[in-house]
Amino acid sequence: MRVAFILIILLSTGSGENDLDLNFCGIWRHGKDLNLAVNLSTGCEGILISASESSLSIDGTITAKCRRSDVIPLKQFGLDSPGESPFCLYWEPLLDQLKLQIKGKNITLCWPASLQKLCCTDLSHGANKPEALHGIKNGSVNNDTITDKIRTAYEFKGGMTDCKKLCDQANLRSTPVNKSQAAQVVEHPCAHSSEVEMKKDFRGYNLTSPAAQSVSAEPTITVQIPSALKQAAKKTNKVVCTFFKNNSLFQEGSRKTRILDDVVGITVENEIITNLSEPIRIGFHHDVIPRTHSRKCVSWDTRKDPLQVNWLVDGCETRQQGAKHTECLCNHLTFFSVLVQLEPRPVCHLLALTIITSLGCAVSVVSCIALIIFLCKKRRAKEQSTLSHLGLAVSLAFLYLIFFLTGIMANVGGESVCVWVGATLHYTLLSSLAWMGIEVFHTFWLVHVVFRPSPKPYIRNLVGFVLPAVPVIILMAVGDIYGVREVWSCDDKADPYQMCWMKDTPKALLGHYFTNITTLVILVLLGFVMLFLVYREIRTRDEWRQNRVAFLSIWGLSCLFGTTWGLTFLDFGPLSEFVLFLFCILNSFQGFLLMLRFYMLDWVRKQAGGSALGSSSTGSTRQHMLQAQEKS
Repeated sequence: MRVAFILIILLSTGSGENDLDLNFCGIWRHGKDLNLAVNLSTGCEGILISASESSLSIDGTITAKCRRSDVIPLKQFGLDSPGESPFCLYWEPLLDQLKLQIKGKNITLCWPASLQKLCCTDLSHGANKPEALHGIKNGSVNNDTITDKIRTAYEFKGGMTDCKKLCDQANLRSTPVNKSQAAQVVEHPCAHSSEVEMKKDFRGYNLTSPAAQSVSAEPTITVQIPSALKQAAKKTNKVVCTFFKNNSLFQEGSRKTRILDDVVGITVENEIITNLSEPIRIGFHHDVIPRTHSRKCVSWDTRKDPLQVNWLVDGCETRQQGAKHTECLCNHLTFFSVLVQLEPRPVCHLLALTIITSLGCAVSVVSCIALIIFLCKKRRAKEQSTLSHLGLAVSLAFLYLIFFLTGIMANVGGESVCVWVGATLHYTLLSSLAWMGIEVFHTFWLVHVVFRPSPKPYIRNLVGFVLPAVPVIILMAVGDIYGVREVWSCDDKADPYQMCWMKDTPKALLGHYFTNITTLVILVLLGFVMLFLVYREIRTRDEWRQNRVAFLSIWGLSCLFGTTWGLTFLDFGPLSEFVLFLFCILNSFQGFLLMLRFYMLDWVRKQAGGSALGSSSTGSTRQHMLQAQEKS
């Protein structure tokens, strides 16, 4: 009797709580030409998830507000070939939200809504459906496997429950019991809404989100509805503001960005409101956002992008009110939030850096042209060292010219032009780095391989001009690598700086590391090793004891070997901004510094009466080494 009494208590306690959500997962075995058939209506009869060779169907009567009947081609989500595709269907009755995740892609079938009167919950598995060659394999509910066989369908029956009671029950489950749990982000089960009636004399209205259950009871969102909305709304006088908290649906997208935990949806039933004469002001009170993370007001228009969450800056103006407050001025109605850029981090002092880089590129282009003329006029055009210097000067001239024009091309030509301009800029960068590597190799050959002839000029031209084109052609064949690249400022200007370069995508980032970073690592390491070897060879010379000659030699060879590009690996920590300025100054003016090196060495050579160290060419090093060998 005692055991029976305990069982009765346990059963009665368990029956007092409802199973909130449905999380059904499986593997769809299918053919090709695939479609998603959706048929949803209000009520609480249940939901049927079925699959055939070419179609995945979701037929249900479980929603409180959402209605949908549609056939969606799945080719747009990358599903167009026979095979097996894992999928999960998520049903959240408190938000009236239904989402399908298939092969990593999220498809929103019912958008989140405010708390309704009745919710369809306690969905239980019905009778088993027949097996088939194509269908759903390994069906499971909340990670509990139902069967590993392939079945044509799974059916779930539900029951109506009072939504407010269900919300209170969910709040008790999500309430932290200690401080360590309080630090965790818990998805808020309910969305709270406020309805405002716009009467004839409507002059605007202010709304606030419900205060959080914490020590600071400050509302996280404030909404100021303008009087202009009354004039724009022609069919109804009611506007509804719905406040969402920690809804995972809104966080979908790139890992480099994150939406604030607070989202507000502002709607006027059965109307599309755009281009308001007076904007809606939405204030977001949030945790401190570091200065290195940019933020901007965004909106998701479910009419333009009904299936996938797509946050856009269109129609919203961002006004920062300190590190913990952001104000959004928007001229339309939909879902709103603040998008925080996590990486790549925004650039501080972007305007100053842009001016320095543009000036340096312009000066370097002119300097490289002057250097080419200087080297040709010195009657040493056939010397091996001069050919290397000419190759470096030509590649740098094109690099700085294209980089100087890339911002203009991005704004004028757009994506189609930037594909080719970005690829050309990448080629000139790799070519310049290749010629710097040739300079390192040539200097090593002159210093250590004295009596053997250096490689033929055509080999250098192949390495300096032809080899860099190979990875660029491969990346062009892969596609979606080059295009418009946006650089955001720490000051959150309205428009980011646009340039033609490699895109901010995983494929482009992989290409960047394999080509640019790998080449830079090799070049910088070899450059520093060569500087050490040259220093060890010439430190005993009489000319080296002159400070100006010693400084000129190391500084000039650093420009020649491209070691200054190694500053890109020091762009972190408290000295990040200083390193960034130093990187831009040294590398954008590299063409000018290179020209200055050759002119200064030529002047020193004349002053020294043609000594070896003062020669304008590294070929003199070879002569000095030959003389040293003969004396020994």
